Parts: sequence; structure tokens; C-alpha cells
Amino acid sequence: MPILEIANLSKRFGGLKALDKVGMSVEQGEIHALIGPNGAGKSTLINVVAGSFPATGGKVVFSGANITRRGTAARVKMGLARTFQSGVLLRERTVLDNIIMGFNLHMGESYLGSLLGTPSARKVLADTRVKAMEMAGFMGLAGHENSVARELPHGLQRNLGVCIALATGPKLLMLDEPLSGMNATEISAMMKLIRKVRDDGVTLILVEHNMKAVMGLSDRITVLSYGEKIAEGRPAEIQNDQRVIEAYLGSEV
Repeated sequence: MPILEIANLSKRFGGLKALDKVGMSVEQGEIHALIGPNGAGKSTLINVVAGSFPATGGKVVFSGANITRRGTAARVKMGLARTFQSGVLLRERTVLDNIIMGFNLHMGESYLGSLLGTPSARKVLADTRVKAMEMAGFMGLAGHENSVARELPHGLQRNLGVCIALATGPKLLMLDEPLSGMNATEISAMMKLIRKVRDDGVTLILVEHNMKAVMGLSDRITVLSYGEKIAEGRPAEIQNDQRVIEAYLGSEV
């Protein structure tokens, strides 16, 4: 059974049709890329799957459960997480504070509130701090735990954004343009980390414009154009699909 199934997914903003009956399935353990020109509907699809936007039509099934009408917090608790193009960082707080925030999102506000003023609170916070330190090391942030987030180099800020999402304990993580603004060295490092995350058991959806990276990382690719799916397949199939070449790839790959 696929970990994520999208069927006839549509989204309208007034008279604008951002998604039109899109179907897509993501298999457990794969890196599944979502590509297309600007305005194709990629970020809209991520937002609908994450629960940030309600679907106009169709359904989203995650781990066998219909989550189409569930809120964002419920989806996070089920193991569905995403990053953002700009990164979601407490810019004036430390790297460790940011990662701990991710763990807290997984536990939920009501759970944290029940601990306030109890002896259990100190132990939970101490355990979470240890986990956050381990997560920082996993994502190449060792030695930066006490650095203020806004002072990190761009590539490490991107790492931190992924780290926060991973701290929520996802089964499926959606990465929204994780390589944006990176230099060649940073791109290479992030690609290694993405593979490392997948090898650690997390299924990934990758929204990215860097086609060399997409072709090198992805097991399968879905292509959108003007809110419609025009192709889906393995990288070699997508590279040679005439519809995709005309709509997006051109001579890029």
C-alpha cells in the first residue's frame, strides 16, 4: 500500500484553478520528486496535503487513512511533515531551541501543558534536549547547537529547517525547494543528507527546480503543468517524455 495516495485532488482560489483533478501515489521508502514550471501548482499541492489549504475536491489518503478534512496538527501527529521555501526558524533563538520546538510540535501543546509545574517536566525537557543534540549531529549541525539561527550560513539554515521537520517524527517528509539559493558545495552536502534521511526510514517528497539534483536523487517523478499532472515515472522516462520537455525541461537535462 502506498504511504500517500492523492485522487482527483482539486483546489480553486476564487476563479483560479490551481489544481485540477491531480492523482499521485508515493511508495513507502522512496524519494518522489514533484516538478514543473513556476505556477504549475507544486506548492499548492504540498499545502493541501499538509492541511494548510483545504481541498476543493478529491481526497488525500495517508497511511491508509482519509485525511482530507483533518487539520494540520492532526496530520503532523500522524507522521506527515513539511519544510517551507523560506525555512521556519526562530531566527533569534539557538539551533537547539529550534530543534526542541520541532519535538514540542510532535508532543502537542495539551501534552506539554499537562507537564507544567510537575516533576515530570524537568525530565521531559532534559530528554528532549538530548534528542535535539543527537538530531543536530545527524543533520550536520554538530558544533552549532548554541549558535543563533540567523547567524548560520544559508546552507546550514536549510539543514536546520529540515531538522525541525524531522524532530516531529515524520513517516513522510515534504521538502519544498531545499536547494534554493545554495552554492555547489552546499547542494552536494544537502543531497547527501536527503539520502541519509531516506536511508533512516523516512519517505520523501521533493519539490525542486534543480533538475540535475532531482534526476540524481529521485526514484520517481510527478510533473505538473498549469495545475494538471502531465507525466509520472522514473527519471529516465521523464527526461525522454516529449510533453515534459515541451512544458518544462527543454535542454536543462
